[in-house]
Amino acid sequence: MVTKVEPPSWWANLTPEVMLLLSGHDLEATRVACNLPSILVERTQATAAGHYLFVWLKIGADAKSGTAVCRITTATGTTSFELPVAARAMKLGRFQGLSQEDVIYLIMPDRFANGDPTNDEPAEVRGTHDRANPRAYHGGDLRGIREHLTYLKDLGVTALWLTPILKNGAAQDYHGYGAVDLYAVDPHLGTIQDYQNLVAEAHKQGMKIFFDLVPNHVGPKHPWVAEPPLRDWFHGTQQHHADSSAGPNGTFYGKTDKPTIANDPFEALIDPHAPPRLSRNLTEGWFFNILPDLNTENPVVAEFLLQDSIWWAETSGLDGYRLDTFPYVSRKFWSAWHAGLHQIYPYLTTVGEVFHPDPSVTSFFAGGQKRFDGIDSGLNTLFDFPLFFTLRDVLLREAPVGRIADVLRHDSLYVHPDSLVTFFANHDVPRFLSAAGSSTARLKLAFGLTLTLRGIPELYYGDEIGIPGGGDPDNRRDFPGGWPGDLQNAFSAEGRTAEQQDLFAYVQSLLRLRREHPALHSGKLWHLFSDETAYVFMRETEEERVLVVFNNSAEPRRLKLPLHDTPAQGAAGFTRFLGQATADLANAEAQIAVPSQSISIFLLD
Repeated sequence: MVTKVEPPSWWANLTPEVMLLLSGHDLEATRVACNLPSILVERTQATAAGHYLFVWLKIGADAKSGTAVCRITTATGTTSFELPVAARAMKLGRFQGLSQEDVIYLIMPDRFANGDPTNDEPAEVRGTHDRANPRAYHGGDLRGIREHLTYLKDLGVTALWLTPILKNGAAQDYHGYGAVDLYAVDPHLGTIQDYQNLVAEAHKQGMKIFFDLVPNHVGPKHPWVAEPPLRDWFHGTQQHHADSSAGPNGTFYGKTDKPTIANDPFEALIDPHAPPRLSRNLTEGWFFNILPDLNTENPVVAEFLLQDSIWWAETSGLDGYRLDTFPYVSRKFWSAWHAGLHQIYPYLTTVGEVFHPDPSVTSFFAGGQKRFDGIDSGLNTLFDFPLFFTLRDVLLREAPVGRIADVLRHDSLYVHPDSLVTFFANHDVPRFLSAAGSSTARLKLAFGLTLTLRGIPELYYGDEIGIPGGGDPDNRRDFPGGWPGDLQNAFSAEGRTAEQQDLFAYVQSLLRLRREHPALHSGKLWHLFSDETAYVFMRETEEERVLVVFNNSAEPRRLKLPLHDTPAQGAAGFTRFLGQATADLANAEAQIAVPSQSISIFLLD
């Protein structure tokens, strides 16, 4: 008997073959045959005492839409399964990928807006919904996001990254990173139809959708954990496995300082002199010693995961993948996975998470060139964690402002530094506004820098209205107004406090400037001045030059910038776009009066 088919459907003229994983019992097949002449069974493999059956199907070039009914013959009888095969939808407006004009908005669906209260407590998982419990499900869902796309469009963002929407297994897995089914939407969030509707409506509004993909691990409650499809489906077993957190100690590379925000230890992975033993826990250990680590070196596992990614893209028309825990997965897997994905979707963008402050470490994982191991990961771009750590140190801990220029100096390590995804907050760190040393004024500086420096910015939901929050899970509070009966509705200007509206309008104006002035999203970045407390840089295209002046000092400053022999030479004057600084020209020198803790933006005339 077949109880589950993965993938549950496929498409004609998409791939020449598809590998199915059937779950059930008594599946030790002696023969498998399908009723459609364009679909042929190439081979099969029964495993786990007949509880799983792998079936490789060849799909002919003449295949049409329809449902393949396939009969399984075993020593004890027969059973069957169905595989719907559909015609592919038009590609227009789908699989778009990112451009430098984009601004990403990160949403945790359970915490954004509740569009369908009937799915707050699905029948199969009673007792999981409790808004008073910061680790329980709160009721946010996909429909809630769709109903607030106009808010996001009005703010000025152009792409949405949703934390994982897959079905999870534990009462506290509202975050989505403990999947128990790689082909199902979590019932708390809605249905696959809800996801398809969200993507379609976002595309109509001119916004893109990014899917949070986790090939490194599944949740501990996934049925595979108790009985894997193959003996080496995972690295280790539930009883005997390595721990990913037992990686190399920082002292191995002479590190003694403990950072305020701890980062993952990836140095051994990029070290051409490090034996495999030093990094094996990272790539084969169970994440947090809890989440089962998929054996992506196994070609059958790799094929399953690639097909899963293709299925979600083709099902919804999504525009890219955020790739979780990127360094923890085999680089050979990533190279082959990207080759397979981009062969079908050449414009789809992948963004890798490499949680580390050192650009010499993060840049190693970027695609576009082979490294010492002879592998090109194929990754389109990365989250710019080094800049994230730098911005937080400068704005919250009074680190020298010159460190911004220093981290940008390392752009030579990347093939495409202008496509790095810049940010100052996400779902894994305390909210910026609640961090020690923060204030609304400093939050504005964080927005100002992130939205004017090179790269594709990512904003964390609610920061545009100053939602507070400490560490996980306090940094994942509900967006006010997303639930029926909320005392405040910050989705509307009328529902925001004066401080919230001031911050929202500031972010909105920055996004408008970025959208209207190509230099701010696509222009080359030039350092013009940098010291302990100030940084002045220019963004330049053939059509315009935009000057950004940042002062982190508690005191106003007067800066004198010689423009001769710089990309700013020949400027006839300055037109201020934003901020309170004033700028004048005298003897080919810019004289800028900068208020304390401020950022100002000028157009060079």
